[in-house]
Amino acid sequence: MRVWAPVGQTPCVRVDTQRDMIHFYGCLNLTTGEQTAMKAKTMNSDTTTLFLQQIAQRYPDKPILLLWDRAKWHGGPAVKAFLAANPRIEVLKFPPGSPDLNPQEHIWKLSKTH
Repeated sequence: MRVWAPVGQTPCVRVDTQRDMIHFYGCLNLTTGEQTAMKAKTMNSDTTTLFLQQIAQRYPDKPILLLWDRAKWHGGPAVKAFLAANPRIEVLKFPPGSPDLNPQEHIWKLSKTH
C-alpha cells in the first residue's frame, strides 16, 4: 500500500482501540436465496455453536453442507462436538485467502457500506 507523506517521515496511523464492534454470523441458502443471520458480541467456538443450532433448527429434515472460510472460531471443542453429534451437517472449507469463493461475502460488503 502507498500513502502520501513527506520524504523521510513515516506516517502515523491512529487506531481507536475502543470502537464498538458488531459481529454477525451469516448463512445463505444457495437453493432458495434465503439468508439467516445472527448478531454476536464475540466470534468464538461457543457462539459458532449457537449459530449452528439455529441453522439445524431452521432445516430440521434436510442435509446441510456448510461452505466455510477458515476463521478460527469455526473450530474448537464446542463446534467439533456439535458437528460430531449432527452428522447431517457437513463442512467444506474454502481454500486459504479466497473470499471471492464465499457467496456470503457480498452481504458483508453491503453491511460495511451501510
